[in-house]
Amino acid sequence: MRTDSFVLRHVGPRENGVKEMIKTIGVSSIDELIDKTIPADIRLENDLNLPKELSEFEYASHILELSNKNKLFKNYIGLGYHPTILPGVIQRNILENPGWYTAYTPYQAEIAQGRLEALLNYQTMVSELTGMELANASLLDEGTAAAEAMIMLFNTRSRAQKKVKAVQFFVSEEILPQTIDILKTRALPLGIELIFGDHLKFEFSAEVYGAILQYPSKNGQVHNYKSFVEKAAAVEARVAVAADLLSLTLLIPPGEWGADVVVGTTQRFGIPMGYGGPHAAYFATKEAYKRNIPGRIIGITKDKDGNRALRMALQTREQHIKREKATSNICTAQVLLAVMAGMYGVYHGPKGLTYIAENIQNLTSTLNSGLIKLGLTQLNCTYFDTLTIEVTNTLKVKEIAENKGVNFFYPSVNQVSISINQTTTFDDVNEILSILAEAEGKETVVLSEIVKGELPAELKRTSNFMSNEVFDKYHSETEMMRYIKKLERKDLSLNHSMISLGSCTMKLNAASEMLPLSSPNWGNMHPFVPVEQAQGYQDVFVGLESALNEITGFYATSLQPNSGAQGEYAGLMVIKAYHESKGDYHRNICLIPASAHGTNPASAVMAGMKVVVTKSTSEGNIDVDDLREKAELHKDNLAALMVTYPSTHGVFESTIKEITEIIHERGGQVYMDGANMNAQVGLTNPATIGADVCHLNLHKTFAIPHGGGGPGVGPICVVKHLAPFLPSNPIIPTGGETPITAISSAPWGSALVLLISYSYIKMLGAQGLKESTIKAILNANYIKARLEKSYDILYTGENGFAAHEMIVDFRAFKANGVEVTDVAKRLMDYGYHAPTVSFPVAGTLMIEPTESENKEELDRFCDALISIKSEIDAMKNGDLNTALKNAPHTEEMLTADNWELPYSRQHAAFPLPYIKENKFWPSVRRVDDAFGDRNLNCSCNPIEDYMD
Repeated sequence: MRTDSFVLRHVGPRENGVKEMIKTIGVSSIDELIDKTIPADIRLENDLNLPKELSEFEYASHILELSNKNKLFKNYIGLGYHPTILPGVIQRNILENPGWYTAYTPYQAEIAQGRLEALLNYQTMVSELTGMELANASLLDEGTAAAEAMIMLFNTRSRAQKKVKAVQFFVSEEILPQTIDILKTRALPLGIELIFGDHLKFEFSAEVYGAILQYPSKNGQVHNYKSFVEKAAAVEARVAVAADLLSLTLLIPPGEWGADVVVGTTQRFGIPMGYGGPHAAYFATKEAYKRNIPGRIIGITKDKDGNRALRMALQTREQHIKREKATSNICTAQVLLAVMAGMYGVYHGPKGLTYIAENIQNLTSTLNSGLIKLGLTQLNCTYFDTLTIEVTNTLKVKEIAENKGVNFFYPSVNQVSISINQTTTFDDVNEILSILAEAEGKETVVLSEIVKGELPAELKRTSNFMSNEVFDKYHSETEMMRYIKKLERKDLSLNHSMISLGSCTMKLNAASEMLPLSSPNWGNMHPFVPVEQAQGYQDVFVGLESALNEITGFYATSLQPNSGAQGEYAGLMVIKAYHESKGDYHRNICLIPASAHGTNPASAVMAGMKVVVTKSTSEGNIDVDDLREKAELHKDNLAALMVTYPSTHGVFESTIKEITEIIHERGGQVYMDGANMNAQVGLTNPATIGADVCHLNLHKTFAIPHGGGGPGVGPICVVKHLAPFLPSNPIIPTGGETPITAISSAPWGSALVLLISYSYIKMLGAQGLKESTIKAILNANYIKARLEKSYDILYTGENGFAAHEMIVDFRAFKANGVEVTDVAKRLMDYGYHAPTVSFPVAGTLMIEPTESENKEELDRFCDALISIKSEIDAMKNGDLNTALKNAPHTEEMLTADNWELPYSRQHAAFPLPYIKENKFWPSVRRVDDAFGDRNLNCSCNPIEDYMD
């Protein structure tokens, strides 16, 4: 046994277990199982052509060598990204803790109360700093948050605005350049007309429905926008503001001067820059928009006993429900990063945050005083952290600065922009002055004391913020460590048991893959440094893109999209650009099977396409005749087909090549949703089935942690004729020869976590990747074989096998009074997170075990579901006062003096013997979803405040 082989550590089933599993499944070998599962005409003839796999020790040396190629300069570039200080107690206990980073999106609230509380803290911090009534649980980055604000205001225009066709949106020329690029990308397909200009000179008309401002501006000036907002209100136009959240400890928050939406990033709340991400963007607005706000909202409700409980509120807004009627395709949050940023707020409290902000402003003011003494012109009369200086020659400044290991930003040929940050010291200010003095041929000025910064009274914040006790209790490391642990204990994560979510692929996030994320050489890189300073990152990108090209069979890859939904959108926008390059502007029809992910139709609408749904057969497959009929009907305008493969039902459909040919024959392109790529790697690929573009969920197939609902990454891989259109960035050019504008704020999206997928591929190699796919299919079919004696398995392939996931049908048990939700909640008592509930079919569970679980864990899970089946059978007399209907059972219930339920405490909490060895206690009873939506409260108020 090769104990230095990573595949041994990653893959769960062992040799003896595999033999028993094959026997249970009813095949003679794994090869027979794969042959009967995947159609022969799409199987790869050769193994993947990838470099030889590395052991974990070899990889550690390799990634250290690459990290040393990155040059860590002092960065004063700004533009929404700043060096910051991540407290060690947050780094060690959250970022590096699988109890936090391996959790799933908190759909099952009863076993996610810790994360939900951390996110509620985050929402409270954001809403109070911005002066708004409501904040969501985070978005992907500042640029996409700004685009979501533009779209939300567009979708909520008044009747009068719609009548006069108000489609114009004013964009201040002082908005961050990467945000402007994303606004262009998102506006065009929706028919939004962007108007760029000076906010001081702009005059509103009835055709302008909204505007966006930067606060402070990209070059550092802090404007008083009150009169601008008043002018907007006069014509019913609404105003979004992209604001530096830390500055709002000192500046009047936008909510107090009339903003309708405030967006930005929480990166400087302790989150490493990571060459662009991941970071938690924030989105705050008025309560009037609560049903229109994109992303997740954490709300307060009560559980079955009336105790305070938290949950994700207003889920009826989600894409999986609204589909093509959805107003956003955002289906996630950057939860892990939002948790960290919220904890940064908890650890420092309002006084600590104000101290950090004042120190930054004082050092900025000190620098400004030195510039005056040097005789240089500084353009900002009011500022927080950024100064813009006129110089003779920026090239000379750049050369001298970089020779000293310093990066500034250069907005024009004779201007230097300098942003001070939390890590800047007084000595750094003198160093900056010496660089500028040398470049200008002047004798340097050496300052001896800090100059206090002052804001005009009309811009100075006077209101309190973050007054809840949670922001005043945990300021010592001991207190903070215990608070984080208290919350962690409330959440069920992969470090407790298997999370078998179909389509979400909750696989092992190996420690060896995660360790480099803590390295300053990777974490402290600004996304807009000169490329030659980031050669370690560039090597990773080249290696990862090459590997993903090989795995998918495609020609080129863009790593920019920073979520799966962003990848869908990027793929469709590339297809759109391709059609338009041929003059086919009329091609706007997107065919989507009825079984598709809800984000598919939402993304298509966001890309300006019209969705036409195709039918499924009784076996759950795409109805080829219906698809052919609709493709023929729309052949003149057909843009694309969006298809998931294997299907969302967990089946390798044998007609897939026929399906893709139907589309190509009628001038369309085929987009493959890569959600189920974990069943393809090394055995087949998107190019072989006839796709033209696919997105890959790196947080599924390629081991990036789900982190409680994010981070995710969704790169797209494309055929050669689509490669010229891959997205670029306005500051660091990327992508194709004729690229579309930016999809995400940073050139390579969430670059830091790309290291995880890079390491996953490097350590598994061609054989290890193939082995992982095979064992994922083996594990799924073993569960199917064990469960099909107790339950109906809804769909299978032509030979009776599943792919990497299967759908278990619970609809027949409604006659017993049992809903699938009851099964999901009862699984918590057995120590398991429920599989995917009621998707893609209502009343079902979609189960995907991944390759990393061994036979013993699969058996425990199957035993739990089989035991629950016996509980269902026992309910035929109509008695609903059962363990199944009362689940989950809390420790408080089990230890109470009174027990009046008609079953034993042991049956409630320990229905199978294995549970006694490793009991997980849900911290609340079943939550009341309806109450939470009727009484929406999304900040840290006690429940008494709104129950009255």
